[in-house]
Amino acid sequence: MHQLFKNLRLPLIGSPMFIISNPKMVIEQCKSGIIGTFPALNARPEAQLHEWLDEITDTLGNYNTRNPDKPAAPFGVNQIVHNSNARLQHDVEACVKYKVPLVITSLGAVPMVNDAIHSYGGVVMHDIINNRHAKSAISKGADGLIAVAAGAGGHAGTLSPFALIQEIREWFDGPLALSGAIATGDAILAAQAMGADLAYAGSVFIASDEARATQEYKQMIVDSNANDIVYSNYFTGIHGNYLKPSIANSGLDPDNLPDADKTKMDFGAAATGAKAWKDIWGSGQGIGAIKEIAPIAKITDRLEKEYQRAKARICSKTLS
Repeated sequence: MHQLFKNLRLPLIGSPMFIISNPKMVIEQCKSGIIGTFPALNARPEAQLHEWLDEITDTLGNYNTRNPDKPAAPFGVNQIVHNSNARLQHDVEACVKYKVPLVITSLGAVPMVNDAIHSYGGVVMHDIINNRHAKSAISKGADGLIAVAAGAGGHAGTLSPFALIQEIREWFDGPLALSGAIATGDAILAAQAMGADLAYAGSVFIASDEARATQEYKQMIVDSNANDIVYSNYFTGIHGNYLKPSIANSGLDPDNLPDADKTKMDFGAAATGAKAWKDIWGSGQGIGAIKEIAPIAKITDRLEKEYQRAKARICSKTLS
């Protein structure tokens, strides 16, 4: 696995969440020993991206100076490679300027982006929902993959993680992260057991003090479980998982949503007034494990304890 992912407290990437992820959240995730990430489009207007990258790099640099024996984990930026994203060139140039360690590309694999990030030694991971997309991403220069399996928050796939990981590992031995209903340390270990290097989790951090989500959204995460998740393409044109109560609160019937097409996707509108993400709240199916709103440091402590207990339990059963 790439050097970037070594020496983490947990083999975990905090996934970039539209609107929700911000510098405060990323910084606390990195200080807690996991990779923190945010979507470039969360910084609005586009000039704010430079301010955010200044804040993150300066804060983590100072933290590492004060803690040479326990440095922060690296951070990453998510780039939406889609024709609705008019900022892509600007945002990639900002990542190059600040030498962002990890860039996560979504909704399109483009060699130009990969080449730009590789110019300073950065790593590119591309998120995919099937093996065909995985092969395409690697052929276009991505270094690693994020397998977005069934149950993941936001734009999720439908394949079982067992099926998706085994198909990818038949031909790819590079960095591989798994996304899909991961909200416990046990699930992080399970991701590794089936062949992934890292777990990729977002919803578990929505109910954190640092997340840029409303208190109502955070509490809905705590109060809900897998039965409260709806899989629909109505809101953005691409299928995703959303909280049923937030759909009902917007006056819609979550059990009878019509279909939409991909041309409906517009990330600019979603941030400034459209229903998706702003009023219709995304979430993965693993939220039944989330019992409280807590600081990221406390959430990471819980995940590590669960991870170590699960590892000890499995090792004990293997040896007995």
